Amino acid sequence: MRYFCGMKTIARIHTDFPTKFGIPRQSGIIPSLIGRIVFEPDYRNAEAVRGLEDFSHIWLLWEFSQAVRDTWSPTVRPPRLGGNVRKGVFATRSPFRPNPIGLSSVRLESIEIDPKLGPVLYVSGADLMDGTPIYDIKPYIAYTDSHPDAVSGFASKPTEYLLEVDFSEALLEKVDPEQRESLIEVLAHDPRPQYHADPERVYGMEFGGMEVKFKVIDFQLVVLELIKI
Repeated sequence: MRYFCGMKTIARIHTDFPTKFGIPRQSGIIPSLIGRIVFEPDYRNAEAVRGLEDFSHIWLLWEFSQAVRDTWSPTVRPPRLGGNVRKGVFATRSPFRPNPIGLSSVRLESIEIDPKLGPVLYVSGADLMDGTPIYDIKPYIAYTDSHPDAVSGFASKPTEYLLEVDFSEALLEKVDPEQRESLIEVLAHDPRPQYHADPERVYGMEFGGMEVKFKVIDFQLVVLELIKI
């Protein structure tokens, strides 16, 4: 069992993203992405989630497991600002923090009781890498957690464009039918770092057991190749 900052890993989430590249920049952006939360052996008790099925959304408190560092910087360069402007780390959601802790709001689709794994939570809209350690799960309560009049600083607007995805039928047929919608949405939201704009560069993104090779020219993303991993 893993410990971090005095906390215990209670569960891990399983998603189609084995690496950080391509993961949505915020939770909820791509609702078709499904994740499966499996509790660690000590927490596989159905009583621990009794009543959770009455909530439509939950909060996940988790670890940026690929960004754990011994040092920290008071400022970071948010990709949203082109990677050239520094902001205070506490004014961003950068993974490079004194404590690499993330917070995501996801939709709770269902809870299933597995004979071996205990309660398994199926969620949608997750922005987490496969295997990410989860420290806590809390119900989302709309009347306190939602603030429609909130001001969001430099992140006040979502990405203002979607890419046109050129995905040939021959390549698309290689994708599991249950993953096609999610993959196309991920690509349309431009998985590249926001300050990358090289039309000649071939990018590779791992998703659902495949490596997706693509180029982006202006506002069109062209899928070039799919390689099973």
